[in-house]
Amino acid sequence: MAEHKSVTGPGRVLVAVYAIFALAATSRAGVQIGTKFHEAPLAYLLSAVAAVIYILATVALASTKDAWRRVALVSCSIEFLGVLVVGTLSVFDTAAFPDATVWSVYGRGYGFIPLVLPILGLLWLRHTSRSTAAAES
Repeated sequence: MAEHKSVTGPGRVLVAVYAIFALAATSRAGVQIGTKFHEAPLAYLLSAVAAVIYILATVALASTKDAWRRVALVSCSIEFLGVLVVGTLSVFDTAAFPDATVWSVYGRGYGFIPLVLPILGLLWLRHTSRSTAAAES
């Protein structure tokens, strides 16, 4: 079996960025839920959901197993959809988001990286699936 590119070069950088976001989102959600959940429960629960998705994506993108590649594909897809939905809702229904989440306003508080990261993840999965298929032929 050919070596998966997710464990080398740009794949490592992608996994590292996901790990940083997993840590940031988990920390943010923990503090928000633990100290002021009553102020914005929807926003804080969405931060927790984002944290779980970032953790799953990190582990899945770092793995060389095919089953984890499917988990990575689903995680990145849900993440992208979440950023789009939460980003749009947070722009048009600010009352529902009195405090920011990782995905609010398309990740503005994190330099829009939450918007770009799942796209990069999906492109990387596509790239590495083509490379792996070519190597196995």
